[in-house]
Amino acid sequence: MSNEAPIQALINVMAALRDPETGCPWDKEQDFTTIAPYTIEEAYEVRAAIAAGEPEQLKDELGDLLFQVVYHARMAEEHGWFKFDDVADAITQKMIRRHPHVFGNEASRSTAAQTAAWEAQKAAERANLAQHGALDGVAEALPALKRAQKLTNRAARVKFDWPNAEAVLDKLAEEIAELRAELAEAKPDRLADELGDLLFVLVNLARKLGQDAETCLEGANEKFIRRFSRVEALLAERGRTPSDSTLDEMETLWATAKQEGL
Repeated sequence: MSNEAPIQALINVMAALRDPETGCPWDKEQDFTTIAPYTIEEAYEVRAAIAAGEPEQLKDELGDLLFQVVYHARMAEEHGWFKFDDVADAITQKMIRRHPHVFGNEASRSTAAQTAAWEAQKAAERANLAQHGALDGVAEALPALKRAQKLTNRAARVKFDWPNAEAVLDKLAEEIAELRAELAEAKPDRLADELGDLLFVLVNLARKLGQDAETCLEGANEKFIRRFSRVEALLAERGRTPSDSTLDEMETLWATAKQEGL
């Protein structure tokens, strides 16, 4: 393998792992459905490496993600559908097609113009695939917040949208009132429905403010971890734990953590 191009060596490793006779027992048993969760996990690991700002970690995680692509391509080849080279060729042609200002004769574009042209090209491609609805093609497997933001982006492109963030805040107040009205009977299905509406409006608010809802929530998660960990540390200095402390005590220490800038 030392004389092979790295990508071909990886493809060959994958083929060996899937060999019916001599391959790895675990790898031979996998299919698209069982591998898909690992693919999603590896994509998130790449994102985490980027956030950490660690080049070596990023290199490692990108390799893991590339391996997932090679894995799926190998299984597709076994089905007689396509090979890894077909995957690489398809994305190459798509990128050339969607960047005529780089690979063709069109004039250079601003970032905003390229974004608009990109979406127009995607819409045309969906039409060629008999996908005619504005919401067609938004992947069902996306995390709920990410999918909601993509769905509302698509709707906004056909002018189904609030005029501004203030209008979304008004809708948010309406949804909070509807949820509050359901609290008396507290029927699980109704509560779930109203909570879903509330979350959906919050995603729209993030979009109108130019924010990514998934990123906002991730930031809130990390902030909660920092502050609660500080509460635990402050309690430990007193020989206490959260389980033997009162809510008032922990809220006081939470305020301390906030004041410390955590």
